[in-house]
Amino acid sequence: MSQHDRYISPFSTRYASDEMQYIFSDDNKFRTWRRLWVALARAEMNQGLTNITPDMVAELEAHVDDINYEVAIEREKLVRHDVMSHVYAYGQQCPKAAGIIHLGATSCYVGDNTDIIVMRQGLELVRKKLIGVLAKLARFAEEYKDMPCMAYTHCQPAQPTTVGKRATLWANELVMDLQEIDHRLATLQLRGVKGTTGTQASFMELFKGDADKIRAVDASIAEEMGFDPKAVIPVSGQTYSRKVDAFVLNALAGIGQSCMKFATDLRLLANFKEMEEPFEKNQIGSSAMPYKRNPMRSERICALARFVICDSLNPAFTAGTQWMERTLDDSANKRLSVSEAFLSVDAILNIYMNVSADLVVNDQVIRRRVMEKLPFMATENVMMESVKRGGDRQALHEAIRVHSHAAAKKVKQEGGKCDLIERMAADPAIPMNQSEIEALLDPKAFVGRAPEQVTEFLHNVVKPILDRYPGLELEGILEV
Repeated sequence: MSQHDRYISPFSTRYASDEMQYIFSDDNKFRTWRRLWVALARAEMNQGLTNITPDMVAELEAHVDDINYEVAIEREKLVRHDVMSHVYAYGQQCPKAAGIIHLGATSCYVGDNTDIIVMRQGLELVRKKLIGVLAKLARFAEEYKDMPCMAYTHCQPAQPTTVGKRATLWANELVMDLQEIDHRLATLQLRGVKGTTGTQASFMELFKGDADKIRAVDASIAEEMGFDPKAVIPVSGQTYSRKVDAFVLNALAGIGQSCMKFATDLRLLANFKEMEEPFEKNQIGSSAMPYKRNPMRSERICALARFVICDSLNPAFTAGTQWMERTLDDSANKRLSVSEAFLSVDAILNIYMNVSADLVVNDQVIRRRVMEKLPFMATENVMMESVKRGGDRQALHEAIRVHSHAAAKKVKQEGGKCDLIERMAADPAIPMNQSEIEALLDPKAFVGRAPEQVTEFLHNVVKPILDRYPGLELEGILEV
């Protein structure tokens, strides 16, 4: 069979990065299995099991990375068990240690502990990319913090804000997601050595009832796998609680929500012609309509975000339907749901970084749209200034009301340009000419504290985050 006559996941060919694909690769999985077997053997040896020798451990260490897949595959066809197939294959390369591989353990020792380790690796990569997007959005917010634009409530024009201030709304949701990712990473615990039903009975047999030695084995394995020695789940059945998977995917779904919000906003703004995602020189927007500049990247973010949000239900149902100490109906589901959630979020953040790095701001369109609506918002200012010049407040209120309704009718029912300023300037009852009225219509006077809020947010919230992770080597670190 060729690569063209079988299903291949779009995550592999179109969406996910090489980094995230490696994390969920067979190589990473089975190398981690072998590292866990090495850690188990070493810990058991150090706790006094004399049938395990330093030479055996050294032999296991020497073959962690050179996995003999062919042997494992052929063995699995015979025994129908993936873990025992890899135990057998590992033993073929390590004849001295073959008899002590997996000693005292059940399949979940390598399966569950590896799942936790892989999710940690995935979360660390997600965190890195989240911070990368934050850095780019922060730079954008700083650049455009003073540019007035229409704000929209109910998708209808509302009091103006600034382009940069809107970007802080997108960034702040990512900050919330980052906090959740940090929490998940901080609370992840290994399954450790729990035995077949979580009672550690096999290890009680190995260590002649010495619970201190069993606890020491748990701590040793955790430390060797890069966890705090105490970061081992306190109790379990055969598996760690599948609520852990549910918690992790909920965090990933939260990122999906935030990114979908950004992408949806950008799609709407593209329709208004105010902002656009980058569009390549030779990019084709439509096969039939050559003029089209469709927000395809933002649409892809929304599509993948919808997938990961829905996917987060899988571990929730799995967690709720685990019978007693374990049932295997979790396995096939989590192989798909957990990996594809990470691959989805990875793809989403890759696209988000790409889009946010080169956002197109059509400043003239933004100004025109503000100025079209600003006369209505500024009518009170016109009335107050006219009163200062001797006008009658009540008469002015009525005149401006009539002109406002007439101008709105011309825009909405006749499809014309807003001519409220001209109408007010031509009314003898309003003692102001057109240039004087227009002088009151500085959009910056209507944005409140938006520019200051941007500065405060970047300095107080974003900059400490970027400073906290200097080793991530991200582009666009903001200096505030």
